[in-house]
Amino acid sequence: MADPHIVLIDTNAIIEAVRTGCWAAIAARFRLETVKECHDEAQRGDSTRPSYVKVGEPELALLAAVHTVSRVERAKLALECECADGLDDGERGLLAYAWARANEAWLLCSPDKATVRAAVELKCQDRLISLDELARRAGVRPRPPVYDHHTESWLTQWRTAALLGIL
Repeated sequence: MADPHIVLIDTNAIIEAVRTGCWAAIAARFRLETVKECHDEAQRGDSTRPSYVKVGEPELALLAAVHTVSRVERAKLALECECADGLDDGERGLLAYAWARANEAWLLCSPDKATVRAAVELKCQDRLISLDELARRAGVRPRPPVYDHHTESWLTQWRTAALLGIL
């Protein structure tokens, strides 16, 4: 599949890219876009968690666009994807935004089983991409390495499980 250069990225992937030092390289290689909910979640974070990573305005300024998702886009996703209710607000917004642009070229980076399941239900599972694959394509090696659920092998495993109906 040709690289469309537009990557819709969720909160967890943003935080992990910042944590592993590959955010700037990925942002230089791809047009990174997200939705307002993911932007706000990344900035807010959860400082009570031991793995808390601060994502500030300098990092978020590398996003090419932050979109507001319309009620119509949200409703369309809810009608076409039964499992959309299993997504958190940011993931649901990002998928609603993506699905409203199904005829456009984009990739989706979201290391979440519910997102993988929804992408399979919507038959757009081939548009999913892992953070480690984005880093590889950007020519950077994350240091420290990305957590397992940001790897291509994790994505392949769960995409296959969803396609087989066991996720």
